[in-house]
Amino acid sequence: MNYFDINDIDNLQNWVEEAIVLKEKPLAHKSLGADKTICLLFFNNSLRTRLSTQKAALNLGMNVMIMNFGSEGWQLEYGDGEVMDQGKSEHVIEAAQVVSQYADIIAIRAFAKFENKEEDYQEQVLAAFMKYASVPILNMESAIGHPLQALTDMITIAEHNTKSKPKVVLSWAPHPKALPQAVANSFAQYANASDFDFVITHPEGYELDPQFVGKATVTHNQKEAFENADFIYVKNWSPFADENYGKVMNTDASWRISADKMALTNNGKFMHCLPVRRNVIVDDAVIDSENSLVIKQANNRTYAAQIAIKKILESL
Repeated sequence: MNYFDINDIDNLQNWVEEAIVLKEKPLAHKSLGADKTICLLFFNNSLRTRLSTQKAALNLGMNVMIMNFGSEGWQLEYGDGEVMDQGKSEHVIEAAQVVSQYADIIAIRAFAKFENKEEDYQEQVLAAFMKYASVPILNMESAIGHPLQALTDMITIAEHNTKSKPKVVLSWAPHPKALPQAVANSFAQYANASDFDFVITHPEGYELDPQFVGKATVTHNQKEAFENADFIYVKNWSPFADENYGKVMNTDASWRISADKMALTNNGKFMHCLPVRRNVIVDDAVIDSENSLVIKQANNRTYAAQIAIKKILESL
């Protein structure tokens, strides 16, 4: 099996519960990955994803190989029938097959390039590796999704939730750079699959792809969205609309998360995937408060990765 998105999870609630149990005894399944190797391929920068996925694999007894394609690998070609007489030296057809001979699982991180929306939403890199590799693929963040982060977030909410149906809000916040929709897309997808009162709030023009918005309530009134919320998940994303894709259209500081806004919630917990720009996305008073879960979230990245790798290993 691959772990590409939520469709590769047979039962989300069971995965969350199993990850929480796994967290108590992370080395309980160390024999499962013995004599197996995972290769982590990074086409973009990483801190939490790289270290947590490596730790998860080590917890399962695996060998780990890591390669940064941006600085260490050949530039890859992805197109069919290309005449490769320009800068790209290797085709993914060979690369995926070759790496498959070295590893039992290939994990890949490849962001949206914001050069071609159609190519981004076709998941050019991940899709090509899944097509040509002969071993399972683990998505460590793709052009339009971050399923490890979303699974992490569901684990974190489950650990801190006290209600049968919590109100969970995904809020846009300003950022000086254009960021992908990946984290927001996957969080919305997983939240829709959970028993939440789920609300998305963002300025006009920052709508997400409807396939991820699903049944969520959407509002442009951030303060209204925050009222009586139990969890506030904050993330910047760039517009999805074709004409503004990959652009910064709004840096309105009034969307920054402040203590006054958090006071509207039901003693709500603050969540963010990190890295976060302090006093741009969120005020210090919020991220440093006792209701901030960001460090606990980061810790749970290991157990989200570990449950996903465990499921893949069990399928081999």
